[in-house]
Amino acid sequence: MFLLRRPGDWPAWGWGNPFAELDRMRKQMDLLSSAFTRTSSEDIPAGVFPMINVTEDKNNYYVRAELPGLKADALDISVTSDNLTITGERKMALEGDKAQYHRKEREAGTFSRIISLPAAIDADKADAKSVDGVLTVTLPKAEAAKPKQIVVRSS
Repeated sequence: MFLLRRPGDWPAWGWGNPFAELDRMRKQMDLLSSAFTRTSSEDIPAGVFPMINVTEDKNNYYVRAELPGLKADALDISVTSDNLTITGERKMALEGDKAQYHRKEREAGTFSRIISLPAAIDADKADAKSVDGVLTVTLPKAEAAKPKQIVVRSS
């Protein structure tokens, strides 16, 4: 006696729901298309920590990083002429061996983010401060990177 078994991903022609294969294909297409249309911060894959914004004005670049619950002494910030590195460790309180998670989205561990800046900065004048869990690093542009005003002379 032979037992014929259909693998779970084979089409169900002749058995059960005649539209099951179309439903499976639709679900796969939905997953595929959602991967290309992610736009909100909720869709950022886990592991990208901290989230960072980089802005600039005439004289400075500003890097703002969300670091809730981290103390300033848990961070290591270094700069080169055109890179900023933020390294640290996020620790979580232990819940105990018997804790049963229903959802676990917060990760613990070390992190390191390297941000390439559009132009050179004056690393000696860099400044960092943390207020309400948001780290703001002010990076003055190097003189060579600042726009120069050119006076037009008339003859």
